[in-house]
Amino acid sequence: MGMMWGFVVVALSVLCWGGQAISWFSPSTAVRLSLTESDDAVDAAFSADGRGEAIWDTLTLWTMPVTGVLLIADNAAWPYFGLVGGAMYLYFAGRGVFTRIAMRQRGVRIGAAKNVRLALVFLTIWGAMGLVTIVAAAVSLTS
Repeated sequence: MGMMWGFVVVALSVLCWGGQAISWFSPSTAVRLSLTESDDAVDAAFSADGRGEAIWDTLTLWTMPVTGVLLIADNAAWPYFGLVGGAMYLYFAGRGVFTRIAMRQRGVRIGAAKNVRLALVFLTIWGAMGLVTIVAAAVSLTS
C-alpha cells in the first residue's frame, strides 16, 4: 500500500501545490487554466485572500509531495512529513471549503457556480488525502 499511496499523494498534492504556485507566480496563467477566477468575476476581498493564500500555500504545501516521494522510496522519514503535510492539507481544505460556503451564504461573489463546485470537490479530495495520510503516518509510527 505504501508505494501505491505514495503515487496517489504525489499526483494529488502536486496538482494542488502546483496550482497554487502558478496562481502566485502567474495569476493570468492561473485564470487561463481555470485555477482561479478573474478579478472582475469575484469580490475584491475574495481575490486578495486567494492571492495571499496562493503565496502561503506555495511556501508550505510542498510537504505533501515530499511525503509521497518518501513513501515511494520507502524512506523511514515519510511519517514525519506525512503528519505535517497531512495536517497542512487538512487545514487548507477545511478552510477553503468553509470559507467558500460562508462567503457564498453571505452573498460574496466567489466565482461561477460550476467553478465553486469544482473547487469544493477538489478541496474535499485534498482534505481526505491529508486525513488518510495522517492516520497512516500515526499507524506507521506506533507499529
